[in-house]
Amino acid sequence: MHASQRQLFNQQFSPERYIKLKDLISAAHNHEPAFRISETPIFLTPKLRTQLLEACEEISETLLDSDFKQKSQAAILPGQEVPGEDDHTTFLQLDFGICDDGNGNLIPQLIEIQGFPTLYFFQELLARSFRTAYDIPDYYQSFFGGLNAEKYIEKLRSLIVGSSNPENVVLLEIDPHHQATAIDFYATNAAIKTPIKCISEIKKSGKDLYYVNEQGQKIGVEKIYNRIIFDELERRPEFIREYSLSDEVNAQFIGHPHWFSRISKHTMPLIKSKYNPYCSFLSDLQTIPDDLHNYVLKPLFSFSGSGVIINVTKEAVEKVTNPEHFILQKKVKYQPAIQTANDPAKCEIRMLMVWEKGAARPEVVNNLVRLSKGEMVGVKYNRDKDWVGASVALHDVRS
Repeated sequence: MHASQRQLFNQQFSPERYIKLKDLISAAHNHEPAFRISETPIFLTPKLRTQLLEACEEISETLLDSDFKQKSQAAILPGQEVPGEDDHTTFLQLDFGICDDGNGNLIPQLIEIQGFPTLYFFQELLARSFRTAYDIPDYYQSFFGGLNAEKYIEKLRSLIVGSSNPENVVLLEIDPHHQATAIDFYATNAAIKTPIKCISEIKKSGKDLYYVNEQGQKIGVEKIYNRIIFDELERRPEFIREYSLSDEVNAQFIGHPHWFSRISKHTMPLIKSKYNPYCSFLSDLQTIPDDLHNYVLKPLFSFSGSGVIINVTKEAVEKVTNPEHFILQKKVKYQPAIQTANDPAKCEIRMLMVWEKGAARPEVVNNLVRLSKGEMVGVKYNRDKDWVGASVALHDVRS
């Protein structure tokens, strides 16, 4: 990480500035985020920035294989087939743990991959708020590819809304106003004017979808900016709905649900890169490794880390009855590289990517950071700790 900028930030930090940061975020959309905001951004060196961008390019090659759809078909579970799949994903996220390469240098290591939209609009607000609260120069940006805030928002608007009227493009979720990520939905609505709708609010007339606005008018749905996860949909039967994702309708997905399944833990064993730790389908193992303490066992079809076994034993592996639904992944050691006011923090950087129609490959546009001082990145591992939580990586665009 950028040592001199880190030192300067820490010297200038004050609790009052942190309060200002949180107030700026809450006031932007009259909503306090449901997750903890870290006291600090992180500052990338040019070398680490180059590594992250190189890692994204290398890993993207797996998705460019002509047989990727065939290899990932098993990831789409029965009952989760959705009509209208497009040629490639629209959104792509790569999560990297920042680790030690064994020689005292930092290196990103892939932890997760996801073909699903994340906090694209909140991250713009978060970076802007950090710069304002702490008087960070404008040349420290979170964007990549020559983007600034205006160009970034316009790229997302073009991708999601396109030539449609924003009222005909819905951000679709389950109980959206009570989701932990609601702050991103409000930021999305403010930036590109797409209405936020629960799937229970979507009505059908033949193959046409519509919702009823505040004036009692029926508004047709042309595009769906999908934020629904099948796992949660199945757990929330209380939301009675006319429309099912599996219905054939006259609406286009911006972020087709199949890509959430195809680009997931199921993809990890297919990726060949120095930035991807060893990973194998459990069913492909010839022998169980002797050093299982160096691995983590993950179910393919789970969400938010449920079912993950960190302390793997031979007995746990042998108990698995459906090994084709599990991966064994080499553990990485996060480096506590972020100097804070007390204990150093570890970090995970999510590279936010988009893949426009007609483009040869996806491109990196922004990032998201999670800081941790616990055993893993996650709320339950970081209770009662400070300088942890949601953050963003800033880099000097002049270098």
